[in-house]
Amino acid sequence: MRSRHPTLSMEDYLKALYALEETGKPGTTTALARRLGVRPASVTEMLKRLAQAHLVEYRPRRGARLTAKGKRLALQVIRKHRLLERFLHDVLGFPWDKVHAEAERLEHAVSDEFIQRLAAWLGEPERDPHGHPIPGPDLEPPRPQGIPLDHVPVGQQVRIVAVSDRDPAVLRRLGELGLHPNQRLLVQQRTPLDALLYVELLPQGRQVVLGPALAHTILVEPIAP
Repeated sequence: MRSRHPTLSMEDYLKALYALEETGKPGTTTALARRLGVRPASVTEMLKRLAQAHLVEYRPRRGARLTAKGKRLALQVIRKHRLLERFLHDVLGFPWDKVHAEAERLEHAVSDEFIQRLAAWLGEPERDPHGHPIPGPDLEPPRPQGIPLDHVPVGQQVRIVAVSDRDPAVLRRLGELGLHPNQRLLVQQRTPLDALLYVELLPQGRQVVLGPALAHTILVEPIAP
């Protein structure tokens, strides 16, 4: 008899689908295969299983969407993941480019009670080390985050809200440049041909130059001068 509890792989798919929906992208087979590093045929098979469990609505060749039940489970896994990242970074001293992989391994192993106690001990933090919002115990979806830095007009002051945690090399580079959540920036210039972005760190006054791909990994919100 099959277990009624989602498997580790099912939880990973739900989390990936939530991430796609959060950015307004469709949960297609191709997008999920690329995000999870698996074959499209494997994605199709898993989406059928998730649909049978009423965790997604799946339409062949059109992709899948989370049901209310699936979204709640995805948020539960995301809450575990981001609280574990906070613990690994703040308490155990892991650098911010290593906590994502560690939390990926741990999130499936810890119980709901463990996470409840960990959250209380940490003081119910609102964001992980990369600035991403941590769903609360009510598992309500967090409000949308900022916009990519490469979309900000020249002359605008912004505050970094979050940075992508998918590539450790990118996180190391952002750390070297001093681009962490809550850092204020002034967008000074964008070159027309190669779209290089010149920004000034405030109040430090130091200028850094970012390529479009790196700038796109930084989410910001406008602030008044």
